Amino acid sequence: MTVAARLSPQPWMTAPESRAVFDALASGGADARFVGGCVRDAWLGRPVKDIDIATHAPPERVMELLEAAGIRVIPTGIAHGTVTALCGGKPYEITTLRRDVENFGRHARVEFTDDWIEDAARRDLTMNALSCAPDGAMFDPFGGLADLAAGRVRFVGEARRRIEEDVLRLLRFFRFHAHYGRGEPDTEALAACRELAPRLPTLSGERVRGELFRLLTAPGAAAVWRLMMGQGIMAHLLPEAMDTDRLERLIGVERDLGVAPDPTRRLAAVLDSDRPGALRTADALRLSNHERDRLLALIEPPVALSLSDDRKTLRQALYRLNDADLFGDLLLITTTIHDGPLDLTTMRRAQAVADDLPGLKLPIAGRDLLELGVPRGPAVGEALKRVEAWWIAGDFQPDRDACLEMARGLIGQPSGRSA
Repeated sequence: MTVAARLSPQPWMTAPESRAVFDALASGGADARFVGGCVRDAWLGRPVKDIDIATHAPPERVMELLEAAGIRVIPTGIAHGTVTALCGGKPYEITTLRRDVENFGRHARVEFTDDWIEDAARRDLTMNALSCAPDGAMFDPFGGLADLAAGRVRFVGEARRRIEEDVLRLLRFFRFHAHYGRGEPDTEALAACRELAPRLPTLSGERVRGELFRLLTAPGAAAVWRLMMGQGIMAHLLPEAMDTDRLERLIGVERDLGVAPDPTRRLAAVLDSDRPGALRTADALRLSNHERDRLLALIEPPVALSLSDDRKTLRQALYRLNDADLFGDLLLITTTIHDGPLDLTTMRRAQAVADDLPGLKLPIAGRDLLELGVPRGPAVGEALKRVEAWWIAGDFQPDRDACLEMARGLIGQPSGRSA
């Protein structure tokens, strides 16, 4: 395979830990390259997260070479040729070159090979089939660099066949288009996605959630979600998640405020449904209990919020929620149904109220009422609720002494002295 281009040295490529891993493999004659997302994103100048490496050496040999170099190695997927090297606290996933013999959806029966092109041919998209030598030499067997430059998401080989091998690739196509695509999507891929969309319900909820949540974090999530609706994809996945106008408004507000994208919040915006619909969505995507509860709270807020609320009202809402993150999310969701242009200054002022949460704690507790002579039992709770209501009405300003004085008045005790 000829060198297609050259990637300038990257910090993650030249890091001592990376060099140690490659030196260990080279010591035994194992040819190795960076592969996958780290190569793709480095070429685009995007942050690199995970570092994956491919080599022609079999996994047992890879482990032997790494251990001989004093590098800890874990056989994370040795049956499929994958081990994980831990060097300097950094994980490096190292996989032996493979070719698929049979495909079973998520899994495939593979054979090891020493052919780099054969290994690249089993990857889903051309931009994911790139590889890079430690010196920056780029190898591009299927035109991935040209596709990256054009913002074109394209399957390796025939789109229909690649999706038939694993229908999750249908969702990966749209996810990658949301993050890397520009302009019209690849027509062959789009036609294959339409045709094979009825197979989507065969996927596990966890796998669908993984792809859709990654898609939802993309700047172009609303446009791609709308595209999937138009192609009949969403009808097979989340038929109630169709409010792309709200999703688009939320993404715009997040961008203007500098708020990081959050998939659960964005799912709540696009979900045009009530609590039962949200529960069905949570079940379909196998959301965690925390994600489910958060989605429900955003669909049917436990406390009503409005950007027109004054600071006192917002502070009361924050206190009842007792969750600064949820408070912020609800404010953002509120903007999706806000009429007219959004005043960002007003929004930032409302968001700043969340900083007050640590100080919004009733200065007295049940034991203080017991010391004042309130008998044990329901009377303590009732008295505490009345003091709390008075304290809230006073915008949380009364201090401990004032709250104790209020409690004395409730139980008819003379001011300023205990029982």
